[in-house]
Amino acid sequence: MPLRAALFASSLLASTLLAAPAYAEHVRYSVVSNGEKVGFVDADVQGARVAIEYDVKNNGRGPTMREAIELGRDGLPAIWTLDGKATFGGDVHERFAREGTSVRWTDSMGERQTTASGPALYVGQNASPWALGLYARALLRDADGRMAAFPGGELAIEKLGPATIAGRKYQAYSISGIDLSPEMILLDAKGELFATLGSGGATVREGHEAEVPALNELGTRLTAARYAALQKRFAHNVDASVRIRNVRVFDPASGALGDPVSVVFAHGRITGIQPLDEPATPGEALIDGKGGTLLAGLHDMHSHIGLESAMLYIAAGVTSVRDMGNHNDFLPGLIDRIGKGEVAGPRITPNGFLEGRSPYSARHGIVVDSEAAALEAVRWYAARGYWQIKIYNSMNPAWVPAIAKEAKRLGMGLTGHVPAFTNADAMIAAGYDEITHINQLMLGWVLDIKEDTRTPLRLTAMRRTAGLDLDTPRVKSTLDTMVAKHIALDPTAVTLELLMLSRDGKPAPAVASYIDHLPIGLQRRRRQGIAPLTGPGDDAAYQGAFDAVKRVVKRLHDRGVTLLPGTDDGTGLSVHRELEIYGEAGIPAADVLRIGTIGPERYMGNDQELGSIERGKRADFLLLPGNPLNDLTELHRIAMVVKDGTIYFPSEIYPAFGVKPFAEAPAIALPRQETPSATTSGGDSHDAADEFL
Repeated sequence: MPLRAALFASSLLASTLLAAPAYAEHVRYSVVSNGEKVGFVDADVQGARVAIEYDVKNNGRGPTMREAIELGRDGLPAIWTLDGKATFGGDVHERFAREGTSVRWTDSMGERQTTASGPALYVGQNASPWALGLYARALLRDADGRMAAFPGGELAIEKLGPATIAGRKYQAYSISGIDLSPEMILLDAKGELFATLGSGGATVREGHEAEVPALNELGTRLTAARYAALQKRFAHNVDASVRIRNVRVFDPASGALGDPVSVVFAHGRITGIQPLDEPATPGEALIDGKGGTLLAGLHDMHSHIGLESAMLYIAAGVTSVRDMGNHNDFLPGLIDRIGKGEVAGPRITPNGFLEGRSPYSARHGIVVDSEAAALEAVRWYAARGYWQIKIYNSMNPAWVPAIAKEAKRLGMGLTGHVPAFTNADAMIAAGYDEITHINQLMLGWVLDIKEDTRTPLRLTAMRRTAGLDLDTPRVKSTLDTMVAKHIALDPTAVTLELLMLSRDGKPAPAVASYIDHLPIGLQRRRRQGIAPLTGPGDDAAYQGAFDAVKRVVKRLHDRGVTLLPGTDDGTGLSVHRELEIYGEAGIPAADVLRIGTIGPERYMGNDQELGSIERGKRADFLLLPGNPLNDLTELHRIAMVVKDGTIYFPSEIYPAFGVKPFAEAPAIALPRQETPSATTSGGDSHDAADEFL
């Protein structure tokens, strides 16, 4: 039976719905980011029928959705329709219907059907935060707090404990199974959703917006507690020298793998690279590298890091990141927690996010409405040790020269988006040291300066770059200037690939090689189109535009422009794909590995400590079973990560996020018991009673 008929023509289902209890409520929620309201959720509950309006506009984009839910006798959705626009303007027409044991739904992956004999929840692909309250009530009614989910997996609820906000008592819960990390919420005394919990914003019952800072503090504390517990499980600190035998080290100077050797580290530092037949000294821990590759830790030069992504970065071998804009009341605490070893995460270099005030403003960092306020913000960031200032879309271009002068007076660099109504050439002239996102560079070659890039136009206009001639005077002039002034580029090509080439029902090229490893919720998102296709030629235009992206990346590399591998993502795995794209563009694999390891450290002045595997440098590296010079997709297959001497096994970490591991962990042979100083902490999933973790 066609899905539309299943949704609207079932008299049996209608009678089932009408049997649900009569209950009426009209509730509104405010969506708040960085202290400002950026959207709303309006839910009108009339017995078994719920009508929802959901609208968010932050950073010039956001979803606009209408939902209609009809509940069955069991309080679970029997019909659910979602219509509207996704974050970047793509059309959404999502449908779900259950009648008895027959279940049908349509989402970005197409129409599907199954049978189910027991209770199960449909997870809306484009659902508003109101759905979290629905899931919570259903799970709390279930005996074990777990329930099968459509299209796959299961949802589970965990009670986190009571919380008092502004004198009122609530109950905090986490719901897992939707995505990489659990969703945290507060329910009121009636079991209704009061707020979602995060670190930089919240969706909260209207009239309680002033309580968002307290909600953020609670969300950060609860999330930190979760990741502190995971750190205790997964961080292996060996109180002995550790010898990794039979590995081939990537040497960025030669661009080759060396002969098999042993690499030794202790107290967070590399203490030796020794011949394979060099005997171990007494009391060492031993790891068999099995002929694999040892590569210096990777660096994401465009991160917006959170507690969740911090551990995912470690699992992906990313031991350093540059944060390109965050919530200023959150990031210092995260840096402190990582530094103390309370939670796992990369070392973080923070940039100060600086945005101008407009209806399209992004709500990160500091948003200013005058040049004087912008200069004060620069001084605020400088006093707190931020490395660069990052400019964003709504900044007044006329203020940038003064911002650049003040930043450099205080020892900081300047990078960022190209603000609306200007171009990269003007911003380089104004004092930029670097351009962020390759589309911000390329749009200056195809846009009229009057066009507004504070909107999704900064994505959709990339269609115009298909077939771009890189030898035109306009393009050559920009590239010549970048070479002459040593202007770097943070391409975030992987994000452009995701935005421009994702299509409904197909794995996005950005994750296609590993999509089956991801949890079902993330798989669904990565099989959903993002850029709207408004005409028959759009698909080909976006494909051509991404080909142009690759050609520009290759041209810049050939001319000696510094490429900084960034992702604008938090999974860590996207760093691998960013580097793969450089390889697909024609950059030799050895150069790609240099770009991912030593390149950022040289740019930031950290290459005496990081970026290569040498005696005296920090013990920051990853172990790959194979050879990434032969195949850059090998970067996914990480068997072990070491950061400052702490050992992590991705095969232990990934299951906590619903991710299928990519490689097995090597065994660690600890010194025998007669050497009492050789102990480990963490890793309680291993049996360390004798000599193996």
